[in-house]
Amino acid sequence: VLIRGEMAANHFGANVSVEIPMPKTCISAVSCNLITAPGTGYANAEYSASSNKIVWTMKKFPGGGEQTMRAKISLDKPVTTQWRQQLGPINMCFEIPMYNVSNVQVRYLRVAENMVGYTPYRWVRYVTQSSSYVCRL
Repeated sequence: VLIRGEMAANHFGANVSVEIPMPKTCISAVSCNLITAPGTGYANAEYSASSNKIVWTMKKFPGGGEQTMRAKISLDKPVTTQWRQQLGPINMCFEIPMYNVSNVQVRYLRVAENMVGYTPYRWVRYVTQSSSYVCRL
């Protein structure tokens, strides 16, 4: 599985999680090898037998970079033409801090109600979050 960050190099994806469903005939994943680019931070891939999928997590994914994960799996039956149909869609969850896809910006904000003990700060945090990013095979 190859993932490419199609965003500017000054941005990064945070808390990236990729779920890759395995076919029903999969017994185990023998190995999951990661080829990571510099600046990725902590990355891990492991097979979950209970949900029958490989979960690949990355703490930080730099923009413009590529990440690769290769897995060797054990099957209890020989591979047939039906095997490809059993692979489900790959799900991906991530967030991109200080990035706004829609380019909507807050220019002026007025606090109408003064609350005791609350001091507003002059700062707006933009965060892009994926709710359901799916790649069908």
